[in-house]
Amino acid sequence: MLTAVFSTVVVLGVLIFIHELGHFLVAKWSGVTVLRFSLGFGPKLFGVTRGDTEYRLSLIPLGGYVKMLGEETEDEVSEEQLANSFAAQPVFKRIAIVLAGPFSNFVLAIVIFALIYAFSGIPQLAPEIGTVAAGSPAEKAGLQTGDTVLTINGQPITTWDELSSRIEELGENPLTLEFRRDQKVMTVQVTPSVTEVKNLFGEPIRRPVIGVTASGKVSIKSVNPLHAGYYSLLQTWNLSKLFLLTVVKMVEGVISVKTLGGPILIAQMAGQQAQEGMINLINFMAVISVNLAVLNLLPIPVLDGGHILFFTIEAILGRPLSVKKVELAQKVGMFILLLLMLFVFYNDIMRLIPGRQSDFMP
Repeated sequence: MLTAVFSTVVVLGVLIFIHELGHFLVAKWSGVTVLRFSLGFGPKLFGVTRGDTEYRLSLIPLGGYVKMLGEETEDEVSEEQLANSFAAQPVFKRIAIVLAGPFSNFVLAIVIFALIYAFSGIPQLAPEIGTVAAGSPAEKAGLQTGDTVLTINGQPITTWDELSSRIEELGENPLTLEFRRDQKVMTVQVTPSVTEVKNLFGEPIRRPVIGVTASGKVSIKSVNPLHAGYYSLLQTWNLSKLFLLTVVKMVEGVISVKTLGGPILIAQMAGQQAQEGMINLINFMAVISVNLAVLNLLPIPVLDGGHILFFTIEAILGRPLSVKKVELAQKVGMFILLLLMLFVFYNDIMRLIPGRQSDFMP
């Protein structure tokens, strides 16, 4: 329990700090007066003031904020302070300030992945067969549990993803598989059959398969630091696409909203990763950082993406949206977020009930 709480505080604390630091630094660079930098919401626990900025730690640790001069329409700004107010900045600077938060989370994830890959290598699912379906092309060809595929039609196979994608690329054409069994290298001919299977989101699709599943064995691929940077960018990009596609599938109703998780689920997962080792916890932090960045870029009012949408419309129209329209949109956005928060807390609590099956998909 203590491990889960401590791990959650560390993970969320770092992610929130980096996110708000992005807003803070770009605001300062743009000449905007920052009145407050807060980790957490609600009542102040303690704080210090340096220059124009109060740095504080607040009671509710589920977020943070940077308060800038002239950020809210009701803020009173004197003539002398106007040039340093947020509202007086050109639209491209305001977009940059808002975009800096999610961008910082992307950068954090890229740096973490790069360091892990450079020093610990890249974990990959080995092309070792775990199960062979009865009556499948693989069984008919004589493949067995524990066999490790080495090549397909002479092309080297080093990961399970390569094995899967290569079979899909070649369709129903006969395949020559070279594999290792008990230190012996053998060769078989396999002809895939097109079968209906479910994709990552549970949608039925038709694709060529040979009827095998992965054993789950993981191998570590060593890479030099320069290549680690490339793979970290690739991993961040792939995770971003996955998270965004997950949101789309949830809106379409393909994925159940019961799979949503909140702070309690994050705490459980953080505790599990911490027990498996510091590298696992840091990797988990990078994954959540990408998730946080993507979610904040969604065009929902009160989120960074909503502000960017308003500023983009302003840039196109050549004038800002009316205060009433913006305030109405923000009220709607806040209502949606509050409902979402209540729902994820409900999901988290339901998962804690003994005997209740979880719908969460890792």
